[in-house]
This record gives sequence, structure tokens and C-alpha cells, in this order.
Amino acid sequence: MILITTDRRQSTHTLQMVSGGLLLGTIGIFVINAEQDPATTVFFRCLFGCISLGLWIAIKGKLSQLKLSSKSLLAVFASGTLIASIWWLYFVSLDYISVGLSTLVYHLQPFWLVLLGSFLFKERITRSTIVFLLIAILGLALASGAFNKIETVDGRGFIIGIGLCLFGSFLYAITTLIAKTNSDISPLAFAWWQCLVGAGVTSWSVSNHVSVSIGSGWIWLIGLGVIHTGIAFTLLYEGIRGLDTSRIAMLQFVYPGTALIVDWIYFNHSLTLTQWAGAYLLGMALWSLKK
Repeated sequence: MILITTDRRQSTHTLQMVSGGLLLGTIGIFVINAEQDPATTVFFRCLFGCISLGLWIAIKGKLSQLKLSSKSLLAVFASGTLIASIWWLYFVSLDYISVGLSTLVYHLQPFWLVLLGSFLFKERITRSTIVFLLIAILGLALASGAFNKIETVDGRGFIIGIGLCLFGSFLYAITTLIAKTNSDISPLAFAWWQCLVGAGVTSWSVSNHVSVSIGSGWIWLIGLGVIHTGIAFTLLYEGIRGLDTSRIAMLQFVYPGTALIVDWIYFNHSLTLTQWAGAYLLGMALWSLKK
């Protein structure tokens, strides 16, 4: 009976993580259709995300978790500023490369985590880790089509797009380290504070574009905040609570996998066989790193 209950709970948590990843994989549709500059898009994602996460926390009766210690203030301010920067870099990169490719490159975060862990915390890097890192780099090069695009007319834009995503994935790793070293804040409360700070640091973009009519873009901007931040983050955090690390690592690839499929079906950005092989190598290597 206990075994059946445990299996059901694991199935529920797995479904939550898969659902969250599927939702996040459609984010490019909302960003493109909102037709706003990156900073304004980040502001409204943070704003509506903050509202929806706040409502969920209130419904769960966990408003007390939003209270911060003086030690945590700097952490949430730094991580909120970083998360706004990460999303801004991601949205800007979409002017240069496809949604699927941008999302794929952003998932190099474990690569930076390993290097930062070695540099900051003197964690030992094993031989197998080095091998998987090299496989991840090869996979990224193949998946991005770098060998074909560098010499083309749009090669400069391609390099800019990849560079923005690489920098964003590095900042993402730093944000993860900040969250890990501030375990006294619950994940949902941390996400809420990140959105609040993110909205604050990007609020200047709204005043600069106050005369611009958003029009039908409102529904897409609200969707970014409610669906891709409030609902998706809630599903992911609820799912993570009841799963082991290896399963979490595997399920995190639902997001980039969905983004690649959306890129192919919705945006008509088909990948070559070589790029799919690269995506597989990258996913396999990063999954092994996360384990």
C-alpha cells in the first residue's frame, strides 16, 4: 500500500515537471507575438509573474514565507537583477537565432556550474566530468549548426545570438548558486522575490515606451507572466519536491525538447540530421553532468 502511494506521488510529481517543461517550451510563441522590446517584455513577465505567484502563495497559506532576513535581502536583490538580465539576454537573442537553438544553448548552465563549483568551492572535477563537458561542447557546436553558419552572410548575427545565450547561461548558473546558498528561503518565495525585483529594475522600460500602444500584445504579455512564470514555476517547484536528482535532471530536458519541436512546427525552423544528433549529444552529456 505504501509502495503504491509512493508510486502515485512520483507519477504526480513527474507529471507536474513534464507539464511545466511543456509550458516553458512554448514561451517563444508568446515573446514573438507580443511584439515588444526585450526590456518591456521582461518587465511584464516579472510583473504578471509576481502577481500570479503571489496569489498561489496566498492560496496555499504561505505568505509568511515571503518574510526575509537581513541576510537574504542582498541575495534576492542580486538574483532578481540577474534573472531580469537572463530573460532580457534570451529575448534579445531571438532577433539573431531561433527559439529552439537559443533555449538549447541556455541549458549549458550545468557546464558553468561545474566550473564555478571547482573555482569557488574547490570541488574536484572527475575525468568522466571532463569527458562529458567535451561531449556537451561538441553537441552544442553540432546542434547550433556553427560549422555551417559562421561563414555565411548572417554569420556575425549568429555569433552575437550564441554569445548572448552563452552569457545568459553563465548568469543562470550564478543565480542557481545564489539560490543554493540561501536555502532558508522557499523556492516559490525566492521566485516571487526574483519577479518583484526584476519588475523593479526593468520598470524604466515602461516609462520609455509609455506612448507605444501594446494593443493585442497584452494577452501575450499576461500569458508570459501567468503561464510561463506563475503556472510553470509552480508546477516545476511542486514537482521537484518529490523526485530524486537523476529524474529531475532528465525531466529538465522536456523544456528545450519542446522548444525545438515548437521551433520546427510553429516557426518552420527545421533542424538537420546533424543538428538533431548534436542536440542528443548535448542532452546526454548535460544529463550525465546533473546526475
